[in-house]
Amino acid sequence: MDQSIREVATKATGYWWLWLVSGIAWVVIALVVLQFDDASISTVGLLIGLMFLLSGIQQLALAMLVDRWRWVWAIFGVLLIVAGIISLIRPEDTFAGVADILGFLFLLVGVMWTIQAFADKEENDLWWLGLTAGVLMIILAFWTSGQFLIEKEYMLLVFAGIWALMQGFTDLVKAFAIRTAHQELKR
Repeated sequence: MDQSIREVATKATGYWWLWLVSGIAWVVIALVVLQFDDASISTVGLLIGLMFLLSGIQQLALAMLVDRWRWVWAIFGVLLIVAGIISLIRPEDTFAGVADILGFLFLLVGVMWTIQAFADKEENDLWWLGLTAGVLMIILAFWTSGQFLIEKEYMLLVFAGIWALMQGFTDLVKAFAIRTAHQELKR
């Protein structure tokens, strides 16, 4: 590997801890969302807005770090940030609106995770984890659209928690994979 490329890669992978912090934050958000029994609509709307913002920022950061598929991550990042801002402005409407379009949102997230898994396949031995999460999210999207067994509001809480939990675990695994790459590059 060319020395200058190696230095840039070593520097970039030195930020592995960002994925660790992000993963922990996602898991905490998931635990908060899944703990609500009679959650206020405003609180859930705000949490959804924060989830969108955090996910959008992650996608934009990824767009800056990769050479291939940069435009895909940038588009998803911008869309998620716009959704987050709108959610924070009108949290009550966010809750009602997200409950109505939950299946479609999960489908978008599942497709995004699946595309990302295939894009990472050459560089990441754990690409299948993202693929698995993406496929599970797509299955949840169709299940949610059918409104099977659960009232819409509770389904929103449960699946928002599952989304955050899956994102958290995926980020934690990525953090340690990037850390391993960083340690190998330093040798």
